[in-house]
Amino acid sequence: MRSLIVGTGSYVPERVLTNQELEKLVNTNDQWIVERTGIRERHIAAESEATSDLALKASQKALKMAGVRAEDVDLIVVGTVTPDMPFPASAVVLQSLLHNKKAFAFDVSAACAGSLYALSVADRYIATGVCRAALVLGAETLTRITDWKDRNTCILFGDGAGAMVLVPSQDANRGILSTHLHTDGSYWPILNMPGGGSRHPISHKMIDEGLGVVKMNGREVYKVAVRALEEVSREALAANGLQPKDVTWVIAHQANKRILDSTLERLGIPAEKCWMNLEKYGNTSSASVPMTLDEANRAGWFKPGDLILMMAIGGGMAWGSALLRW
Repeated sequence: MRSLIVGTGSYVPERVLTNQELEKLVNTNDQWIVERTGIRERHIAAESEATSDLALKASQKALKMAGVRAEDVDLIVVGTVTPDMPFPASAVVLQSLLHNKKAFAFDVSAACAGSLYALSVADRYIATGVCRAALVLGAETLTRITDWKDRNTCILFGDGAGAMVLVPSQDANRGILSTHLHTDGSYWPILNMPGGGSRHPISHKMIDEGLGVVKMNGREVYKVAVRALEEVSREALAANGLQPKDVTWVIAHQANKRILDSTLERLGIPAEKCWMNLEKYGNTSSASVPMTLDEANRAGWFKPGDLILMMAIGGGMAWGSALLRW
């Protein structure tokens, strides 16, 4: 049995932070940001908004499209590295907000690859018949862990949430064909947030040393990302006896336009097959893939039978791909 995505939804906060506004915060400019990242603006959560609040609005849209009642969902998986609190999981809070008493709910932490990891987990539960309706999310408030004095990272991140509803496919030719996940823990130092856990617990010292924000070696991340995304995409295609030329559309994590352009070039897939929204939202980490999927879906891109390649990579380093027939 295959799992089928029957509903998508996304949400971004109202407040928009433009590159021009960033020029007033750090030594940067719009041209420099656009040339190096492709980002023009990003959305910032309101003080009253937590990750689960963003997830709720994306979930409601996805459930409405799917025609599935919130109370009938029996699995909720949220990919996030910015949960409402250390525990319980944001998925647990989301379950309560949805007035659902049925689903078992938990978070997965795989940084920007979080929603693909969550999708892979839900796919297994649907495919084995354990669950009949799963709600999968990527949701982040990354601006809460952004160093607004670091021009190399503060230009990148934005807040948002994306949701997908999975049910068993009634058509043997449609649904998720396969998912492929990888991790290489030796790369953890190039992208992380060192503070707030057991290694550097919350304290005045931790805050004073600036450990509660994202730290990144952009050059190393770029090199790992392009290689890993190409390899995992080819892995997914080979597993299904397909070639890059067979791909109808690409839904990729929107981290950096140069990473995406390089990966697509290596795969030999035309850039126009990849939905791009990086300039509007920046890097929304785990929210990126489902937000992008929802935008392309609502724009009428997908037709039954289309072959969609999904890919993402994030801190860990953790990366993955998924191949599905729409």
